[in-house]
Amino acid sequence: MKNPEPPKSQYAKGILCILAAAFGFSLMTFFVRLSGDVPTMQKAFFRNAVAAVVTVVLLLRSEEKFHIKKTSYTDILFRCLFGTSGLIANFYAIDRLDIADANMLNKLSPFFAILVSIPLLKEVPTLRDIAATVVAFIGALFIIRPTADVSVLPALIGLYGGFGAGTAYVFVRRLGRTGERTPIIVLCFSLFSCLVTAPFLIFDFHPMSAGQLLCLVAAGIAASVGQFGITTAYKFAPAKEISVFDYTQVLFAALWGFLFFDEIPVPLSIIGYVLIIGTALVRWHNGRKRES
Repeated sequence: MKNPEPPKSQYAKGILCILAAAFGFSLMTFFVRLSGDVPTMQKAFFRNAVAAVVTVVLLLRSEEKFHIKKTSYTDILFRCLFGTSGLIANFYAIDRLDIADANMLNKLSPFFAILVSIPLLKEVPTLRDIAATVVAFIGALFIIRPTADVSVLPALIGLYGGFGAGTAYVFVRRLGRTGERTPIIVLCFSLFSCLVTAPFLIFDFHPMSAGQLLCLVAAGIAASVGQFGITTAYKFAPAKEISVFDYTQVLFAALWGFLFFDEIPVPLSIIGYVLIIGTALVRWHNGRKRES
């Protein structure tokens, strides 16, 4: 028997939450860029430190507190490894590309997740999924615009950011299957990221102005809004129903880039956006059609 569709009010709440999450994550990238010449590792540390504090407060108010299931240790470790490396790569790209381009490369994560799910979740993709992934990566080439010199490096690192995020999401799905709590997953990721980036602060700390510190704290708060917004959204409605609305993050990011950094995406990048977002829309539409 098919699961009944969520009531319209629940569906609407899910869309609102995922739009709030997209807005939050776009603000995170905006504040990361606005913080200026602070090293990437320093930015990543403060982003995750704020998220860790928010999550600790939430867990202290829960009944189970900080209990982790014994079956979750390995999956949490790999979620942290890929999530942290993907986050650092994304921050590196944000500092060196138009923020809309950096956001779009990160939004390739669902397509990377399709590939990674084959060995990790034993999920065999359909021909449509394979075709969608190929088209999405063609779209990525329009954004990366490969060349023979090192100027392409930030875009390639941004591409890895999407891979790291997509792989991390697959491990989150594995953890969800065993019933591990979302705040525990978020806390472990945040603390692990802080541990990885802390040595760079100790040995290569760059003094920050009050404005830069404020930007990084704001980035952490915005990231927390995004993280918990997207988690709450999927409690109201299935991912296949609402995940496409997460791509509004790219539109928000393009708006911040235009208003505050005078960034206007080049025509080739726009073609890439259309291919990737268009592919996501087609997958979403086909998924809803199959369910109905």
